[in-house]
Amino acid sequence: MAEDLDTDRIKDWRSIITLIVFVLANIVVLFPFHIPIYLPRAFVNAILEALTATRVIAPRQHHRHGGRFVRLNFPFNFVTAPLIADLFLLAILAIGRKEVHDGTLGADNISPIDIMVFFLTLAYIAISIDASGLIRFLAFKVLQKGGKVGHRLFFYLYAFFFVLGSFIGNDPIILSGTAFLAYMTRVSSNILHPRAWIYTQFAVANIASAILVSSNPTNLVLTSAFEIKFIEYTANMIVPVVITAIVLFPFLLYIIFADESLVPLSIEMHELPEEVKARKPVNPNIPNARGNAEEQEKEAANGDEGKLLSLEEILNPFLDKRGAAFGGLIMAATLIAVLVLNAASQGHTHPVFWVTLPAAFVLFCWDVAYGWHHRHETREIARKGREEVERSLAQKILEEGEIARGCREPQSTGALIDPSTGIFDHGNPSPFAAPSAASAGDGSPQQQSSPDGATATDEKQELNLASVNSLPPVSGSPWSTEEAGMEPPLSDDPSPNPPHPRELRKATLESRSLDLYRWLQETFPTVTAVVSHMPFALVPFAFAMFVLVQALATKGWIEVFAYGWDHWVNQTGTVGAIGGMGFLSVILCNFAGTNIGTTILLSRVIQTWQAIHRANGTPISDRTFWSTVYSMALGVNYGAFSTAFSASLAGLLWRDILSRKHIRVRSLDFAVVNLPIIAISMAVGCTVLVGEVYIMRDNTPYDA
Repeated sequence: MAEDLDTDRIKDWRSIITLIVFVLANIVVLFPFHIPIYLPRAFVNAILEALTATRVIAPRQHHRHGGRFVRLNFPFNFVTAPLIADLFLLAILAIGRKEVHDGTLGADNISPIDIMVFFLTLAYIAISIDASGLIRFLAFKVLQKGGKVGHRLFFYLYAFFFVLGSFIGNDPIILSGTAFLAYMTRVSSNILHPRAWIYTQFAVANIASAILVSSNPTNLVLTSAFEIKFIEYTANMIVPVVITAIVLFPFLLYIIFADESLVPLSIEMHELPEEVKARKPVNPNIPNARGNAEEQEKEAANGDEGKLLSLEEILNPFLDKRGAAFGGLIMAATLIAVLVLNAASQGHTHPVFWVTLPAAFVLFCWDVAYGWHHRHETREIARKGREEVERSLAQKILEEGEIARGCREPQSTGALIDPSTGIFDHGNPSPFAAPSAASAGDGSPQQQSSPDGATATDEKQELNLASVNSLPPVSGSPWSTEEAGMEPPLSDDPSPNPPHPRELRKATLESRSLDLYRWLQETFPTVTAVVSHMPFALVPFAFAMFVLVQALATKGWIEVFAYGWDHWVNQTGTVGAIGGMGFLSVILCNFAGTNIGTTILLSRVIQTWQAIHRANGTPISDRTFWSTVYSMALGVNYGAFSTAFSASLAGLLWRDILSRKHIRVRSLDFAVVNLPIIAISMAVGCTVLVGEVYIMRDNTPYDA
């Protein structure tokens, strides 16, 4: 043990490089960027031609006169940076098989594979419930209950997000709740800025995620590292978290966001027309379910039409009642089973994913079967929506072509090609031109003859066809075929309509993949939506961070940090342990690879701190040890709403959703608004924790 705790290893050059690489990787996670890579254009074109010849991709237009090199942007972000750091350390032999093994298969009671499987399977259940529309529907009911009284609605939404986040975690709340608030604040005429609502929702969702182990992967890492039973973790965390939520609310409403333009006393909402109220809500998971509404919403932005579309989204929400009921039942049964089995286990415990994996599989089978049973209905909705989008796009191209023709002089040949649209123009007079002598004396519209004898009406029909045929192929049609030898469609009940002319194209692996994905969207909309929102990016990130922390451990740096922590606790006692670990965990969430990376790092530090005391024969008191562990639990959950989006993956998701809803949140604004919120939350949580450990714990030696 003494050899394991030796800090002289940090003097080795590989140890120094390991620490530098760890710091740099976390800086990149905090500030992602792209590295330009220049490849010879001839090489790129040769690859494209080979892929085209083998029918992997559709033919591309090669730019042979744009310079000798093609620029590609390689991303350095939270996924690639830790992975590249691990590969670099492997290359210089700073780490080897042991670090990779311990960082993936596990060591010291932390099993990354078990944690990731548990988290992903539980995430599928939670996101499936969200995909059923339950969260949006419940938020709509809360909105109805709160009415137009601003402060009352603010409280109802605050309590709603807290209660729901306690059970299903922060990610589903952010997925649906953020979009809901973005719409709600847009359709209100006297909420001038959504700041109060969106920041409050983000904070309360992360506060609530600290109660149950299943609500946040950081809690899984922590309980695994210190072999804490799930029910015991919740029993120790629920009081500080609930009191934090209670105390924080008046601060948010009456101090931090005390502005009539943010939370008005009376909210003035636009009314939804009766014909829209009577309209059957459509499943947003079906592609093009709203037809051209999404495109209109983007273009309308904050205009009246955009507000009407947003209002329909929140006041006429879709709800799959059967899916929501079954998903809720599965989630409740899973959480109860996990808590009961974990509490009843003695000694060696089976991995908790033994419960969540079958539960997720059952719900997956339900989603697949439900989608297949309703496939005719969902495909019809998708088909109609796609046709509406195509008609709108064709009309837009037609109008642009007419405007362009109106700005051109008539040509003697009577035929033009519009370079912007590629539409063949037979010489139809500009709609802005003065009427001809033949039509000036007659008030009725006259048919204009084109040089080839076609009437203007015929020409417009031809123009419409040309417009549609010039559109890019729309994947997902069951009529995607080969030019020679019609391949059978993916659909089991193809449309009786003949294939569209533009769909008679040569199939490639790319087009087939797009067709398959669109077919899956139309046939199994819930499953496809859930899988597309699954946090798969967390898996390579977490494994890479586990390996990086193991590298610090084998090079002596974890021991250095543990000795430093031991010195701090010896000087400040239990209260200092709570305040110091709370502060440290919040700060490191912003600078040590999100709250996941922080939890991995600090868990190793505390484990080594235990080892130091065992080696010295001076046990840590029960009160001091558990105050350190639970203050870290508060910090890594609350730290998500501190100074950087990358303090948590939830923060990155929150920012992206707001951006898609035309709400830009700057990094500086994020830090400035969150600083008083995190300060109050941590002060309250840590204060309550001090009282809790002094009441519930004593100074007897901690028995690991």
